[in-house]
Amino acid sequence: MKNVGVKNPSANLSYLGISARNVYWNLAQEELIETTIATGQGVLADSGALVVNTGKFTGRDPKNRFIVKDAYTSDVAWGDVNFPFDADKFDKLYDKVVAYFEDKDVWVQEGMACANPKYELKIRAITEFPWMAGFVHNMFMRPTHEQLNTFSPEWTILNAPGFQADPEVDGTKAPNFAILNFTRKVVLIGGTGYTGEIKKGIFSALNYLLPKEEDVLTMHCSSNIGKDGDTAVFFGLSGTGKTTLSADPNRELIGDDEHGWSEEGVFNFEGGCYAKTIDLSAEKEPDIWAAIKHGAILENIGFLKGARAVDFADTSITQNTRVSYPIYHIHNAAKPSMGGVPKNIFFLTADAFGVLPPISKLTPGQAMYHFISGYTAKVAGTEVGIVDPVATFSSCFGEPFLPHHPTVYAEMLGDKIRKFGVNVWLVNTGWVGGGFGVGNRISLKYTRAMITAAMQGELNSVEYVKHHVFGLEMPVACPNVPSELLNPRKSWKDTNAYDKKANYLASIFIKNFSKFADKANDEIMNAAPKVVEFH
Repeated sequence: MKNVGVKNPSANLSYLGISARNVYWNLAQEELIETTIATGQGVLADSGALVVNTGKFTGRDPKNRFIVKDAYTSDVAWGDVNFPFDADKFDKLYDKVVAYFEDKDVWVQEGMACANPKYELKIRAITEFPWMAGFVHNMFMRPTHEQLNTFSPEWTILNAPGFQADPEVDGTKAPNFAILNFTRKVVLIGGTGYTGEIKKGIFSALNYLLPKEEDVLTMHCSSNIGKDGDTAVFFGLSGTGKTTLSADPNRELIGDDEHGWSEEGVFNFEGGCYAKTIDLSAEKEPDIWAAIKHGAILENIGFLKGARAVDFADTSITQNTRVSYPIYHIHNAAKPSMGGVPKNIFFLTADAFGVLPPISKLTPGQAMYHFISGYTAKVAGTEVGIVDPVATFSSCFGEPFLPHHPTVYAEMLGDKIRKFGVNVWLVNTGWVGGGFGVGNRISLKYTRAMITAAMQGELNSVEYVKHHVFGLEMPVACPNVPSELLNPRKSWKDTNAYDKKANYLASIFIKNFSKFADKANDEIMNAAPKVVEFH
């Protein structure tokens, strides 16, 4: 086995049992890009970004993500999110993956997760393709040359997209798999070329470790910091405007996806961003657009005919087109990627039923309830077969990555909100004046004005009224926002129709929350909406 491109000459992979043909250690991003192109695995776009195809899988496969069940993971919330995997079967499958690497070229890329040095997690990723090492380079924090000379990983990622498991023998459900082993500190990935499995494997590990061992709340959110040092956190599912609203020219970006909240404040887990690019434009997302340059990696996109210009509207491969880039591609990224204790937290939802207020203030109990719910609505055109609005829920706005029960994270959130006096806001970026097809989508201009007013403290002294079904406190006035928008019932022509729809949405919330009721405390349960009888 030759060590090629070594920055740590004493390092080798024999301790893992890997005997590869060539091992390329911590190559520069330029070298990884050149190798990818030379081996026919990718091409350059006219922006300088590398373009690759991830193969059969263009997204994560949550039904084939497992956690090894042993003494350490006895408190995992097993079920439809966390599927248990036998430790002995893991060991045998691990040996098969190691054998698969024999006589192959492999790329090793090392990095760290967690910008706060107190919680830093050192990671060594062994990958089958050079562009996957490039993804690791982009997405994790990059060690210095000095750090690499003494680098000792705490967690290892073995990533073999070309390896296919035998479900009957190996204990998987399909040939592809992503398995976390907390005792061996290994993320084992096979049968899929989708790089998001690497990123979310480590995020899932942190979601288990930090709350359990460090009393750190882990969050699937974006975060930014103002010139006065005030930190804001944005939660929201796809389509709610999380990326757009956290990208503020007057504030520095801490991170766009994964964070921890310790006693000292908020810190980014990552060293880069992994953004959706479907229908991307310089007008809609100027920061992401500008970040797509040399060093960035575009996945599963198409080109305009006869050109190397990317066609961001092309969905011929997938709707889930993506780009990874290091956070320093964002011109106003915070350095380091840390902020203080949040002053404001925003839960973003695109309510296609037109029921929820454009902005409302939450009590700690309501914050925990809506955090566990993680609500938004899908509308026609977002997925095949959707004609009318469909409510969708994802616990803590990141359900697929939660090894603990959602109430564990929610109660931590509630404790921190009370301890630090944090303002929590529910912001509807969806419809007013009626649901999808009848009302209008709330103007981004007005949503930005409401968020700015909240962050500047301009909503602290205004009058509030309570929503009659959801119990939310709605401001009666907000700078630069028409007052008639602030109370959704008043924006509907038919208030009886509004009341019925509000009850309908409340009943959906209540039904969804029933699966958490056995572990939710009274404060959380009392924050549920109430179906009201109208006469």
